[in-house]
Amino acid sequence: MKRLFSILAITGLMTFGSVQAQETAADTAVAATETVQADEAAATEDVAVAESDDATEGNATFTQELKKRFIEGGPGFMGIVLICLILGLAIAIERIIYLNLSTTNTKKLINEVESALKSGGVEAAKEVCRNTAGPVASIFYQGLDRQAHGIESAEKAVVAYGGVQMGQLEKNVSWISLFIALAPMLGFMGTVIGMIQAFDQIESAGSMEPSLVAGGIKVALLTTVFGLIVAIILQIFYNYIIAKIDSIVNDMEDASISLIDILSDYKK
Repeated sequence: MKRLFSILAITGLMTFGSVQAQETAADTAVAATETVQADEAAATEDVAVAESDDATEGNATFTQELKKRFIEGGPGFMGIVLICLILGLAIAIERIIYLNLSTTNTKKLINEVESALKSGGVEAAKEVCRNTAGPVASIFYQGLDRQAHGIESAEKAVVAYGGVQMGQLEKNVSWISLFIALAPMLGFMGTVIGMIQAFDQIESAGSMEPSLVAGGIKVALLTTVFGLIVAIILQIFYNYIIAKIDSIVNDMEDASISLIDILSDYKK
């Protein structure tokens, strides 16, 4: 009997020890997993912070480099070139906004004017034009207003007012072309003056030192680079504006022909 109790006691102790060992191993594995996950999260966060710091440093470096080059080029000519860029961009943005607001769905307007002319007469068609923005609607209104004096009078009014609207579309565009031509010329002038100053320094020093010549030429060429950059930027905006004006003018001409045909049919 004593042996039986001893065997049972030993078996119980072994079972309890095995369970405790399994629980300890499981806790150790969980703790190790949590430690690895925490290390990975910390590493990921460090990488993100490092990338953010690198990006910030890159942006700061570019800004500082641009400022440095601008100062090296000389505040006189570089300032004038910068003014050309600011004024040119201001005019270009104003023209782009105006031209986008002047764009009209001409087919829809022609259909509305024709329907109003058939249902309510000239006054109803003029009301449609008054409620529609854009140069095409203004031209339509002038043609409808002169239709009582005959088709020829309406056609002359359309042509004359079309010229007025074209002038409104092209307003201040010539200033952009002026700045496009002026910016690189100012840059070239700054380069020439910088070269003259470099040769003056060589003459004063009495020797041909490479560092002295290279520094003067570098400063002189910076004005040309900035002038060309300004001209390229403004040229892109200028070409877009010219293309937009041509598109609106073509719509005006097509719509004017359609209006004269509508008035001719209405007179019949």
